[in-house]
This record gives sequence, structure tokens and C-alpha cells, in this order.
Amino acid sequence: MRFSHHISLAICLALAACGQHTASTSADSASIAREPQDSVNAAPATATLLFVGDAMQHQAQLDRARQLGNGRYDYSGCFDLLAPTIKEADYAVVNLEVPLGGGRGGYTGFPCFSAPDSFAEALREAGFDLFLTANNHMLDRSDAGLRRTIHVLDSLQVDHTGTFTDAAARQSLVPLIKNINGIRTAFLNYTYGTNGLTAKDGAEVALTDRKKMAEEISLARKKGAEIIVVCVHWGVEYVLHENDNQRALAQFLVDQGADMVIGGHPHVIQPMKVVHSDKHGKDCLVVYSLGNFISNMKTDDTRGGAMVTCTIERGNDGVARFKNAVYDTFYSAKPDGSDRSNYQVIPSWMPERIPAAQTGWWRTFDTSARRVFDAENVNVPSAHPR
Repeated sequence: MRFSHHISLAICLALAACGQHTASTSADSASIAREPQDSVNAAPATATLLFVGDAMQHQAQLDRARQLGNGRYDYSGCFDLLAPTIKEADYAVVNLEVPLGGGRGGYTGFPCFSAPDSFAEALREAGFDLFLTANNHMLDRSDAGLRRTIHVLDSLQVDHTGTFTDAAARQSLVPLIKNINGIRTAFLNYTYGTNGLTAKDGAEVALTDRKKMAEEISLARKKGAEIIVVCVHWGVEYVLHENDNQRALAQFLVDQGADMVIGGHPHVIQPMKVVHSDKHGKDCLVVYSLGNFISNMKTDDTRGGAMVTCTIERGNDGVARFKNAVYDTFYSAKPDGSDRSNYQVIPSWMPERIPAAQTGWWRTFDTSARRVFDAENVNVPSAHPR
């Protein structure tokens, strides 16, 4: 998110100091093996992958969750309407835009985030399999908050990638390769930066270093990945179109062998395009930004986001490829004033569920998003055309 670096950096450093004592030392993610399954069936196979953007916790969201939980943090109902769709996918991915810093330093929203563990639990219960953690806020509670986030995600038994307890953990855990319906699929995650904060105690955040990215894509192939997905935190906030740097990095990643490039960070949607790699003789997917998944952001284009559902398949020739993708939009609704209402992700194909007082906000967001997609998407249609 955009903010004054001088003010926010000072706030984050102060909060990080509060959180230094919250990191768990009882478990290190480097000790938790996440190796791909040994046997892969070379027969034809199909799998669906689902991606959404930034899962955020602003102060108003934290306050409401605490109020509903009578001092605990209750996120029940936030994802109920979308959960069936998430669970239909064979593998679902979300960007966790907040560290799980623990309660000692307090839970905080913008500019330096820290969310309760129950937020991650709710995302898991909604059906998400992989949590991306390489983003500009993952050091908001310093190394201790980063390590604690890894420990909590490990305890929840969900996959995660993008941040690591130390260099040895990164070397051990990258690439993350999953056997999804028999198709060995690698996931890599990188961020442009961490808002000027740096790791002080050996923790690692995967940055968009081209040499390192190329090495890890190559390593994924050597370790048997048939499909490679690279998720990147990049771009300019609040801008509905990708820039030259994004296009150049996407082309670089496709040239290195990525099958899909999935972007986030701008907090608004940006186009999705199927591009052909002449170098590798295959179609690849580039999604520049999926926008927000859940948040309390209040400008027109930040009130929702998109999800993209992709099909990968291995054909009769024994080669796995990206096949196609469709998108949907959703609205991040505010509480409607009733006793138990909470922030809620509402699919745009359920307009009757939008709170009456917020239908104007939803229509403005959805119309703008679809205008961009209609004009600029390349071979990525809406799953619910109007």
C-alpha cells in the first residue's frame, strides 16, 4: 500500500520491536518437508488452479472481528459465499498480505499490519491450499513476525512459500512442488520489496531478483515440475493497467519457462492475457493483478477483486500444459449494520446478496473492472458473462 516511507517506516520499526518476543522457536519450517510425491502418472490428466489477490486486515476489520468474538477474533461468515467455488478447485491460492504477529504487540491495520491467527484459519477453512507470503508487508513485525507467520501456517498444515526462516530453509523448500491430480506443479513467489524494512536476523523474503528467479525456475524443471507458476508482488498501486516493468518481467519469466505468471499488489485489478511463447512453443497465462480479496479499502476500484480459475492438463503425448482460464469478480462488503454482520466476500454473480446500501459501490467497482477486462484481456473470458 502507498504511504509516506518516513512515517510508516518509523511506526513499523516500533511495532516490530514489540513483536520481537512473539516468534515461536519450537518449530522451523525448514524441518517440515514439502517434497513432491514420488510417482507421477504420465497418463492424460486435468487439474484446476484458482487464484485470488490480497487478503488484508485493516483496523476496522480487526475491530469488527474482535467485537463479534467477544474479545477473540471471529471471521466466521467472511468467506461462506465463495467457499464452495474455492473448494471446487483442485488447488487454491491466496496472497496473505499480513503477518501473523501474535498478540503481544497488538493487532494492527495500515500502515504496519499484524493479524490474528484466526484470520489464517478462516482462509484455510474457506478452502485455500497455498498461502503466498512474499509481499511488501511481511516484515511489518520484523523477522520475528515473519517467522511466527511461517510457524502458524505450518501448524495449520497449509502450504506456503515466499518467505523463509533463513537461507537454509529457502534452499531446502524451494521450489514448492505439488502433485495436483497427478500433474507436478511448482509454485514460486517473489516481491518487489518490503517497504524499506530489511530482515535483521537472517530471515529471507524472496525478492524479484532476475538471476535468482531464473535459477529457481530452472531448479523446478530439474526437480520434475511439469507446470511452473510464478506469483509476483509488483506494479503500481491503484493503477488499472500494467506498466512496462511488469510486461518486461512477465516476458522474462515466460522466456525462462514459466507457464503461468500471477500478479498482485496494486489493490486494483489489471488485465489477464494468454501469450504464446515462441521460445518454448506453448501458451502461457499472465495475470497482472487480481486486486483485493478482502479489505476495508474505500476507493472505487479497491472495493473488490478478481479470481482466475485455470485448467492445466497432460495430453496423450505425455506433456503437461496450461490449457485455459476464466475470471470472476467479487465485492468485499462492509458490515450491513445487523448484529452479526461482518466483512464478507460476495461473488458478483450473487448481486442479491450485496447489502442494499452498498449496491452503488459494488456496481461502480464491477463495471470498472469488467470494462478493463472486456477491453484488454486476451483469451481470458468471464465465467459469468453478462
